[in-house]
Amino acid sequence: MQKSSQRLVLALLCGAPFLAGLDLFVVNVAFADIGASFPGHSLGDLSWILNGYAIVYAALLVPVGRWADRIGNRPAFVVGLVLFTVSSAAAAASPNLAALIGFRVLQAVGAAALTPTSLGLLIHAVPAERRAAAVRLWAATNALAAAIGPVVGGLLVELSWRWIFLINVPLGIVLVIGTLRKVPDHRVADPDRELDLVGAALLTAGIGALAFGLVEGNERGWTSSGILVAFAVAALALAGFAANSARHPSPLVDPALFRVRTFTWATLATAVFSASFAAGLLAVILWMQEVWGYSAVRTGLAIAPGPLMVPLFALGGGALLRRIPAGRSAAVGCALWAVGSVLMLTSVDARPAYLTEILPGWLICGVGVGLALPTMLASATAQLSPARSATGSAVVNMGRQVGTVLGVSVLVAVLASPTGDPTEAFRRAWWVIAAIAALSALAALGLTPRRAAGTPAPPAAGVAAPGERGVTHAEGPR
Repeated sequence: MQKSSQRLVLALLCGAPFLAGLDLFVVNVAFADIGASFPGHSLGDLSWILNGYAIVYAALLVPVGRWADRIGNRPAFVVGLVLFTVSSAAAAASPNLAALIGFRVLQAVGAAALTPTSLGLLIHAVPAERRAAAVRLWAATNALAAAIGPVVGGLLVELSWRWIFLINVPLGIVLVIGTLRKVPDHRVADPDRELDLVGAALLTAGIGALAFGLVEGNERGWTSSGILVAFAVAALALAGFAANSARHPSPLVDPALFRVRTFTWATLATAVFSASFAAGLLAVILWMQEVWGYSAVRTGLAIAPGPLMVPLFALGGGALLRRIPAGRSAAVGCALWAVGSVLMLTSVDARPAYLTEILPGWLICGVGVGLALPTMLASATAQLSPARSATGSAVVNMGRQVGTVLGVSVLVAVLASPTGDPTEAFRRAWWVIAAIAALSALAALGLTPRRAAGTPAPPAAGVAAPGERGVTHAEGPR
């Protein structure tokens, strides 16, 4: 494949999950406008626009990824794109909040097909010597999508909140046509003959029930019967999923994946950091809109400087990783996010002063995201064989979405707790955000593979070490 064709394929395969990730966060700045269109709904009600998408996305990532192994990555990728595009058009025409949440759920089903299949197609379309850089770019576009969503949303909301969904339609059509014409298909040589339907049902039920309990806990009461039942269902379903995976001949998620140290720690670190990131991003937006009275477009433009740091340090992080282990690089990024959050909480006041109170801390947060998130996402599959990359990517992104739901739920709970001063409530929220980020920094240290004394230093994220091929084989049979 010529270099120009490789670049086009890379752009298409990074573009689709970027679009899906963008849609996860683009609605943040539109909450006020959507609430004005559908009056009578609380912040908890509106949060389902974000959380409904994240829950379904998280629950279906692994089952849809394994389904793609059976029918081929490109057909599954195209089906996901078409569903995402059609449901985006429907969301733009929603007559009420319930319909909007329903179409967001359909968007999430399509998005769940894009993430694992795009990575699987990319790994097999790019030569081995360029694979590490391609995986890091793919991870960077995911991080950029999450960070730049409010900027795009703020600009589109000036026209109408419906444009944040309608814009997906022409972009989706272009991506479908480009994929059919330029992206080569990849099929697993010996796909599982028996799809683990029981495992898929248990995982979906477990993740869905857990997320429901987290989202609704503050509104209904953490000790209410509905919330306790939700957590009980989650515990039983996930325990059943683990037991089923241990004995199924071809489990949905092979337990051997979690014997790969970098994969396990990357999944944990990504989930914890995503909770802090989602809560921190929404906290800054709500602060500027609810306390300072910023419009959606002004909020989006005020958010922009932080996301601008993400691609600079995400792509530049590759050079940094050649000098220090991936775990330390990711830990530094998580720590910088915590530092930026603390700087904002100690600076803000009810009187607007963006340049001195928000911007310095927000720039530090942007640098932290650029160092942390792409490194963690790339490290998750660094020690996995290419045949395992799509499933591994689906698992780590599932953890990321569960973390997102947890972070938003914690923020809503903290801001809803009784306090006479909204400034104090937001400061308390930023302390929680910083504490969660500090925990993710500790987990990120586990990303660096262990090595015996005298062996070469571990490779950068996205490159399998020649001496660690045994780890790949240890993953067990498909």
